[in-house]
Amino acid sequence: MSLKMVFSDARQWRYLVDTFSTLIDEACFIVSPEGVKLRALDPSRIAMIDFFLPPEAFEEFECTEETRLGVNFDDFKKIMRRGKSKDRLELELGESDRRIKIRFLGRAIRTFSLGLLDLGGEELPLPKVPFTVRAKVLSDTMKEALKDAEIVSDYVRLEGSEDKLSVKASSDRGNVEVDFTPESGSLIELEVKEPSSASYSLDYLSDMMKASAISDILTIEFATNKPLALTFDLPGGGRLTFFLAPRIES
Repeated sequence: MSLKMVFSDARQWRYLVDTFSTLIDEACFIVSPEGVKLRALDPSRIAMIDFFLPPEAFEEFECTEETRLGVNFDDFKKIMRRGKSKDRLELELGESDRRIKIRFLGRAIRTFSLGLLDLGGEELPLPKVPFTVRAKVLSDTMKEALKDAEIVSDYVRLEGSEDKLSVKASSDRGNVEVDFTPESGSLIELEVKEPSSASYSLDYLSDMMKASAISDILTIEFATNKPLALTFDLPGGGRLTFFLAPRIES
């Protein structure tokens, strides 16, 4: 068994690990000849991460058999934050290693090692949700809309209608409404099987939107009072999807 992955931009992995660390404490990357994947629930079981990067996303990818890399994300994040803007990233695991080597290749070659955790468990199934709204938007515009909503509330209501996607928030402090329309340029695609609305925690959404640093386009899928799916397309054909349970209002 040998494992070696070289990624051309260390910052992209830093943003990924930063995002993961806000939602999960520890999880397993599963590396195989088909690529790298991770699927995990947050401790409260309200949110799920589903991540995949194919071999083509890497500058160099060498993996002879499926390998599980259990990591503590707080520790991993601290190492990844040491990456510089023009560094390449190398991840390497030897035959009998219980530590993964994390190497930044830049003006100096800096090598860290991270102890691996023995995390068992079967692969989690993906939620089966009959989505009725699917919208493609500019990710930075959605990030700003959620910041607007945070001024008045700790949750947000998404509404999908025939011609627009709306982000709404309200409380005793006031109301906020942000509309995404084709005319404004922020709404790239919109498919609505039926008008739908659902509410979700802004704390979770704000954490998930950290992935906008590496993805310009965000796909949003939801249905009335059903879980939400946020999918970021990643460089090299990868994807990062978050699922979030709805806030059920009494």
